[in-house]
Amino acid sequence: MTPLLDVRNLHKSFDVSGPMGGRRLKLRAVDGVSFTLERGETLGVVGESGCGKSTTGRLIMRLIEPDSGEIFFEGQDILKLSPRKFRPLRREIQMIFQDPYSSLSPRMRIGEIIGEPLKIHGLAQGDAIRKEVVELLQKVGLGEEHYERFPHEFSGGQRQRIGIARALAVRPKLIIADEPVSALDLSIQAQVVNLMQDLQEEFGLTYLFIAHDLSVIEHISDRVAVMYLGRIVELADAEELYRAPRHPYTEALLNAVPVPDPHHRRPRRLLKGEIPSPIFPPPGCHFHPRCPYARDVCKEVNPPLEDKGGKHYAACHFSNEVGKFRHSEKK
Repeated sequence: MTPLLDVRNLHKSFDVSGPMGGRRLKLRAVDGVSFTLERGETLGVVGESGCGKSTTGRLIMRLIEPDSGEIFFEGQDILKLSPRKFRPLRREIQMIFQDPYSSLSPRMRIGEIIGEPLKIHGLAQGDAIRKEVVELLQKVGLGEEHYERFPHEFSGGQRQRIGIARALAVRPKLIIADEPVSALDLSIQAQVVNLMQDLQEEFGLTYLFIAHDLSVIEHISDRVAVMYLGRIVELADAEELYRAPRHPYTEALLNAVPVPDPHHRRPRRLLKGEIPSPIFPPPGCHFHPRCPYARDVCKEVNPPLEDKGGKHYAACHFSNEVGKFRHSEKK
C-alpha cells in the first residue's frame, strides 16, 4: 500500500552572513532526510534545537521550498504542483504550531479564527460556520461561550486547543504538530497529548509529531526518528528504540533523561564537546567529534541510514557496539 507521506532525500540550506558582514555562507538545515508515514500512524521526530526537525515540517507544508528532494503525498509529488494546484491539498495537510499565542491573530475572535479555513476552502457559509465551529470547540474541550472571545482571554493550554480545532476544521488527513506542548506546563502537556490521541482515533488522523521531550515522544509515537545536524540518524518503532538504541546519539539522549528515583543510579557516558555548526559540519559522520565509539572511518565516511534488523534503521558504522557500555556497567 502506498504510504500517506513519502519524503525522499530532502535538502534545505539557508544563506547567512559571514563574520563581520563577510561573504554569504550556507547553513545546512536539512541534509538528506528520507522517511515514510503510514495512514493512522504517529511518527515522532526528536532532536536538539537546531537539528532541522521544524524545518522538515515546514518543507512538507511547503511554507518554505526545499533545495532538492521529493515529497509524495498519497503518491503525488507535491513539489511539482503549482501554488494553484497545491491549494486543494492544503486541506489535507494542516499544522499545529509551537507558540499557542503568536499563531493566533490577536485581532480576531476565536469563532473567526477557527471558521476562516472553512470559508477559504468553501466548506461552509453563514450560520453553518458557527455550528461547525461550536462543534469543534466542544471536541477540544471548550464551549460555545468561547466563540466571541479573543486569544488573550485564554490560558496557554486553551490557546493550543484552539489551534488544534483550527487544524481540524478542514478535516485533514495529516497533521504536522511542531512542538505543540513544549510551551505548556507538565500537567497541561499531558491533557493536550491525550486530547490529540483521542482526536486521532476519532478522525483517523496521521501525525508527524515534532518534539525535543523524549517522554512525550515515547507516549504518543508509533515510530521515532532521531535527528542530528539535519540528518536522521536513527528510525525505529518507539518501543524498540527506547529499549535498545542503535546510534550513540540516541543512547546519549536516553541516558540524559532524569529518573524520578534518588536511589536509582544509572550508568552514564556523557558526551564531550559542543554541537558542531551546521554552517561548517564535520566531514563523514556529523556526530563523530562527540561520539565515544568513533574511529578513523567515522571521520571520512558518512554512514548511510541502514536497516540493522527488524526495520530498525541507524546511521552508524559501529551500531552493534552501542549499549555495550551500559550493559557492562549493570553487571
